[in-house]
Amino acid sequence: MRDRASGRSPVRTCIGCRSRAAKSELLRVVAGGVGTPGVLVPDHDGRLPGRGAYLHPSPGCLESAERRRAFSRALRREGPLDVTELRRWLAEQEDPSGRPTRPAGQAEGDTT
Repeated sequence: MRDRASGRSPVRTCIGCRSRAAKSELLRVVAGGVGTPGVLVPDHDGRLPGRGAYLHPSPGCLESAERRRAFSRALRREGPLDVTELRRWLAEQEDPSGRPTRPAGQAEGDTT
């Protein structure tokens, strides 16, 4: 979604590398799924309920966020959080060169 008055898209901060980026370039992550409150779940559509944290869709930013314990702070959760599902999703999104790929049908700059 773009701010119609100024023509700018929303900006968020990656909890891994702490750099600011357009919301459309980052992956929203929420804690919990059905019956699994301590599991980090990728929210690529941005529609899951609950508090979200934003992360570049790269293993490097995920590792930095884990090392800094940023997920529990950003999501305001106590205790350990399981990153297994998030790590698996990121691995599926990479092409053989190690670069993240866009979801099918999404053009560069497309925020839908």
